[in-house]
Amino acid sequence: QVQLVESGGGLVQAGGSLRLSCAASGRSFSINAMGWYRQAPGKQRELVAVITSGSINYADSVKGRFTISRDNAKNTVDLQMNSLKPEDTAVYYCNLVIWRFGATYDYWGQGTQVTVSS
Repeated sequence: QVQLVESGGGLVQAGGSLRLSCAASGRSFSINAMGWYRQAPGKQRELVAVITSGSINYADSVKGRFTISRDNAKNTVDLQMNSLKPEDTAVYYCNLVIWRFGATYDYWGQGTQVTVSS
């Protein structure tokens, strides 16, 4: 099984920055995509950013402020969040999609809280 460990959440004032990190470990696998989603109270879980071997996709609300990156050698994905706004407050979840034995599998981290004060 694959495990995802998230770190970097916390409390920050509006306009500040945080960097989230997610490390994937476990048996051998090939990564199809890694990304970040978030869920605020009473809201649906939404895409923040996803990175594949050939593309990056950001939510419109974070474009220009957030940057996703990955280190293939370390099986990690980071999310640099700048110019944070109170509406960015949410639990952020790392997501991993892998190929194993010719099939796709989806994994989620436990989530890390990001709180942005006004």
